[in-house]
Amino acid sequence: MAKASELKKGMVVEINGAPHVVKQVDVRNPSSRGASTLYKVRFNNLKTGQKLDETLKGDDFFKDADCVRAKVQFSYQDGDNFIFMNQEDYSQYSLNSDDLEGKVEYLTDGLEGIVALLVDDELIGIELPSSVVFTIIETPPAIKGATASSRTKTAKLHTGLEVQVPEYIETGESIKVNTETGKFMSRA
Repeated sequence: MAKASELKKGMVVEINGAPHVVKQVDVRNPSSRGASTLYKVRFNNLKTGQKLDETLKGDDFFKDADCVRAKVQFSYQDGDNFIFMNQEDYSQYSLNSDDLEGKVEYLTDGLEGIVALLVDDELIGIELPSSVVFTIIETPPAIKGATASSRTKTAKLHTGLEVQVPEYIETGESIKVNTETGKFMSRA
């Protein structure tokens, strides 16, 4: 059993018999005396993808979902399905692009560090690593002397993802991209 005050992003809990992952936790401390701290939590249903917003008190309890986390590697794409391989027993799981909403652009062949969420040996979702390394395939030429400026330009990556990078970055360079925000972090 997990208390609302202990919920963290990425935790999986059971709500009305269905597994939900915590997407966002916002803590609100009321200013009046004796008022209890409120937690505004956004959950995503792992089976249907539906969002659920709840306002909770710190001592509200949730049952931990029967969810197994396994390290997987992205293997390949088969039409609309994405195939992942368990790194321990080499079993394969598949998810379609609808289940991977917003994560498809970060998947590259052989990408490791992915955590699969399994319920009854069925893949219901993945968690990407915090950052992924990409190679820039197209960006405007670097501007000479633009080493310390905060101006950015658009760079297209080999997966089709477009990110804003500093002006001194050139085509062919490898960069690190944050998978949560979709923003440039550093050169790789």
